[in-house]
Amino acid sequence: MDYSPPPLFKQGTSAVARLVLYVAIALTLLIVDARFNALSIVRQVAATVLMPVERVVLVPRDALRTVFDYAQSSATLAGENRELRHSAVLQAEASVRQAQLEAENNQLRKLLGLQQQSTTPVTAAEILYDARDPYSQRIVIDKGSQQGLRAGYPVIDERGVVGQVTRVSPFQSEVTLLTDKDQAIPVQVVRNGLRSVAFGGARAGHLDLRFMAASADLQQGDLLVTSGLDGTYPPGLPVAKISHVERKADTAFSRVWCEPVAGVRAHRQLLVVRYESAMPPREAAEDKAETPAKGARSAAARAAAASAAAAKAAPAPAAKEAQR
Repeated sequence: MDYSPPPLFKQGTSAVARLVLYVAIALTLLIVDARFNALSIVRQVAATVLMPVERVVLVPRDALRTVFDYAQSSATLAGENRELRHSAVLQAEASVRQAQLEAENNQLRKLLGLQQQSTTPVTAAEILYDARDPYSQRIVIDKGSQQGLRAGYPVIDERGVVGQVTRVSPFQSEVTLLTDKDQAIPVQVVRNGLRSVAFGGARAGHLDLRFMAASADLQQGDLLVTSGLDGTYPPGLPVAKISHVERKADTAFSRVWCEPVAGVRAHRQLLVVRYESAMPPREAAEDKAETPAKGARSAAARAAAASAAAAKAAPAPAAKEAQR
């Protein structure tokens, strides 16, 4: 019977001896390679042989690194995209505000120049809001009777007539625009002096010259200014330009549409012209006309009475002489 120990427990070269042997071999190779560079070819061959293995081993690491870089770059790009969008919105708002301020500044400069050149007192006003009635063309400004405004004063901008003050309170006023259906303004054609009246409400944002003869000398592009005949608007203020003239052979009148030259709905700053007409009111004029007539009638009555008294007194001396 064989009583030899199993292979696992067979005694061979001790582990310490093998360790010493392997360390000695490693040191020898290190010294030989460092001194004589004898293992360079071996290293190249080993690197070439082990390169596929290294690549395969590094695949999981590279995949994880790629996923991490992709997630990090995606988060970074998303954050930068949000910041860029926010910055673009801010820049767009700043650009819009700058454009509005530039337009408002230009209009204020023009209004200031117009105010300095005007011989009639004017008051600068700002639009607060549109009137609540959706069927009327009215706006509310921030000046009222405390600033010397009265109903009937014309309202203009740097280009022409915008409307007329129709209602006044202590600190604000209501302005009816030219394009309102109840608004009318006497006008005159600059080219030939033809007079008419422009009415609002014919078309949205346009004026209408009514009851114009078909043979009237009107052309597209003619400038209309205030005639000043109503005593409300000073003469010479630009009102509108003729945009379309329609003549029909079967009617005696022509239809004329005009486009306002002023920025009726385009600006926030306006000028209220405190225009006081030299024309007396109609009732006062009638009273003045009646007063001279009454004076003339009373003077005629007094003259008739004096002549009658003289006629009665004239025969008295003749009678006395006859009695003598």
